[in-house]
Amino acid sequence: MKRNTESYAAAGRQITLHHAQNPESPLVLLNAYTGDGGEELALLEALHVPDFHLLVVSGLDWERDLSPWPCPALLKGEPPFAGEGEQYLQWLTHELLPEAKTRIGGRPAFTAIAGYSLAGLFALYALYRCDAFDRSASISGSLWYPKFREFAEHHQMKKCPERLYLSLGDRESKTRNPLMKTVEEQTLALAEHYRQQGLSVKWELNPGNHFRDEALRTAKGIAHLLEESAKPVPN
Repeated sequence: MKRNTESYAAAGRQITLHHAQNPESPLVLLNAYTGDGGEELALLEALHVPDFHLLVVSGLDWERDLSPWPCPALLKGEPPFAGEGEQYLQWLTHELLPEAKTRIGGRPAFTAIAGYSLAGLFALYALYRCDAFDRSASISGSLWYPKFREFAEHHQMKKCPERLYLSLGDRESKTRNPLMKTVEEQTLALAEHYRQQGLSVKWELNPGNHFRDEALRTAKGIAHLLEESAKPVPN
């Protein structure tokens, strides 16, 4: 399917908007470490998902923009986590999304957020801090993050999401790092917590470590969000 694609800079970040055929198709926001989402988009089109807009943000300061609160670096020589996710989320909801919806020229059937690794953590954190997203995919999410499980279990989401997707690689917890080795335990506990709240949750365990099949895993998570649209999209 031939798409209209726009690329532009905003707040020092690179934005790519892959338009749907129909302006009122769902809008998926993907926070990406690098790239414009083209690889994920090709995989999604091969899966024959429903029509959707894909809004990709890259050029992020990963440890600053996507962390919910400060945390020391995991490894020597790496930057600490600055905990400025709230500021980044304010920019997303008050500037980026309104601008993207203007460019789309229609009202999306729903708006979803997806991300891999630390962006997967942020995709859940955002649900507790704003009501902009109807669905969320945390793909190989950094749910080992200190005190995130306690935060999630003791706070209410601003909007009850229609769908949640959580995934990991089956070797992601096979590490010596004391925080990261808890990732599967924490993710499974949160999946069960959300189910007990009556939410629609899909949990998926993929083969490999954290760095295997990032684009494919991301496409699978987004594909799940696009199933069973909340309302029919006009032709």
